[in-house]
Amino acid sequence: MRLLPLFTLLTIMSLSFCAQKEAPSPAPTPTPTPTTPTTPTNPVTDTTKKLVWSDEFDKGTRPDTTKWAYNIGTGSNGWGNNEAQYYTSDSTNARIENGSLIIEARKESKGGKNYTSARLLTQGKASWTYGRIEIRAKLPKGVGTWPAIWMLGDNINTVNWPACGEIDIMEHVGKEQDMVLWSTHSKLNNWSLGTQKTYKSTIDGVSTAFHVYKIEWSKDYIQFFVDDKLYYTSPNEGKGTDYYPFTAPQFLLLNLAIGGNLGGPTIDDSIFPCRMEVDYVRIYQ
Repeated sequence: MRLLPLFTLLTIMSLSFCAQKEAPSPAPTPTPTPTTPTTPTNPVTDTTKKLVWSDEFDKGTRPDTTKWAYNIGTGSNGWGNNEAQYYTSDSTNARIENGSLIIEARKESKGGKNYTSARLLTQGKASWTYGRIEIRAKLPKGVGTWPAIWMLGDNINTVNWPACGEIDIMEHVGKEQDMVLWSTHSKLNNWSLGTQKTYKSTIDGVSTAFHVYKIEWSKDYIQFFVDDKLYYTSPNEGKGTDYYPFTAPQFLLLNLAIGGNLGGPTIDDSIFPCRMEVDYVRIYQ
């Protein structure tokens, strides 16, 4: 999920209109241009890596607060994306059920919005530099849904987005069922410049079965996998941190947005409540 650079945010806030992933503008939002996976194209799985952090979601009824925090509200202070939901930490929106984390979006009014959902993050609790990151998840189905599994740089509060870097391990929108999107964003490679590193492909059954969304991340590249199949590689081209800031710690986010700049203005109210289910999160280094 994309965030705004500081100068854009200030301009937008002055107009009382702010967004997280894509800046509102009278002009059409730039459409990411799928690119062919770049070298190295051979999948890399380092079996010597050890499990350093995980959540199996098999204890209790609520997310572990030693591992997860919440963003609360609409993001109108800068991290929102014109979405239709109000994020809460309520058990109706985020809970443990049958060995999975349930992030549930509901049709209910709160905070001036007509829907509620949840956005969990490890910011301030855990972050990582390099490694293999695996999330086994089943995605919601329905027009208006926008689930995401992604990462942001620990230094976001000092350097802002996009200089902090963003890794989109998985994005999906219900208006393009089974189409999965992977992206990386940096100061000079990001959507607002039309230079983002991005690719999308059809993955059958993302809403009917669990799939493993994985990255292999090193100082040289980030490789994006689904069920151990390599789909895209975002390389370090040796141009510095303005292009590849992914040599510093990043934290993880899991959320289910409704509507918004990528989810679209059309929302099918018949789908609610709908949920993203996460079986586990595992980090290897």
